[in-house]
Amino acid sequence: MLDFCAIDFETATHERHSACEMGICVVENGEIVQTKTWLIKPPSFPYFNPRNVAVHGITPEDVAVAPTFDEIWHEAQDLMYGNLMIAHNASFDAGVLRSCLDYYGFFKPRLNYLCSISIAKKSWKNLSKYGLKPLAEQHAIHFNHHRAGDDAEVCAKLSLLAFQNLMVTRNDEVHDVMKKNMKVL
Repeated sequence: MLDFCAIDFETATHERHSACEMGICVVENGEIVQTKTWLIKPPSFPYFNPRNVAVHGITPEDVAVAPTFDEIWHEAQDLMYGNLMIAHNASFDAGVLRSCLDYYGFFKPRLNYLCSISIAKKSWKNLSKYGLKPLAEQHAIHFNHHRAGDDAEVCAKLSLLAFQNLMVTRNDEVHDVMKKNMKVL
């Protein structure tokens, strides 16, 4: 069966450990079963770079009473444990996760991860754009872009559509088809 989690982060500053929102969408047996979003008080609080705020719209006031990453990690990890992780532009999101885990002194789980851009490129060749928004528009998926839960869920939906197009129905097939693109956290 096809099991994975899609993940997305929004950050407060240029620093990778400055996560201010995290979204995880859990896929079990090829179906979305849960999407969870956390606002996070970043270490830079109350400072947010205005450029980051312009992208996602999350302000210091939004996270003033939010938990810090170390306070939500165990719940998030339970959703991710043992799963394949997929993110759109995965090098960014994997980097944020790595940096947050390092910053708070957590052990890094051994997670395989893929970028949904590489999955999309393998599935839909010769598109002019492979960004999350253009791919969502192409598939008539409407969402609130640059909010972590929405982005994670759209990443999951696009990945499922791409896997369907590639006739991939099980995790071992994902590994076979995408092995060159698979990375470890």
